[in-house]
Amino acid sequence: MKSSKERRLHPRLDHELPIGLAVDGYDFSTSTRNISCVGAYCHLNKYMPPFTKISVKLSLPGKGKSDKNTIVECKGVVVRSEDEAHGGFNLAIFFNGMRNDQRKKITQYISRFLP
Repeated sequence: MKSSKERRLHPRLDHELPIGLAVDGYDFSTSTRNISCVGAYCHLNKYMPPFTKISVKLSLPGKGKSDKNTIVECKGVVVRSEDEAHGGFNLAIFFNGMRNDQRKKITQYISRFLP
C-alpha cells in the first residue's frame, strides 16, 4: 500500500504569484503555478533549456489589502522544461542563489496557507 504523504522536504503551495525572469538581457513576466522556498514551477511561451541560469523576482502578497507586497529576488536555474499541450513550456526553477532572509520570506508566506 502506497502512502500519499508528501515526499518533499519543503512544502509546495499551488498559488499563482507574479514572477519575473531575466536571462541574457531578456525579461519575461509570468506567474507561478506552485512555489516552495527552494523553487517554483511556472509557464512561459519561450523555451528555456535545462541548466539555464536566470534571475528571479517574485512578488508575495501582503496579509491584508493595505499591506504591501514583499519582493523576493534571487538567482535560479531551470531544472526542467516541458512542452505544454496548449502551447508554451512549463519550467521548474531551482533557487540556487538565495539569501536566508529571502528564503524565510517565502517560507512565511507559504506557512500562512498550511494547516
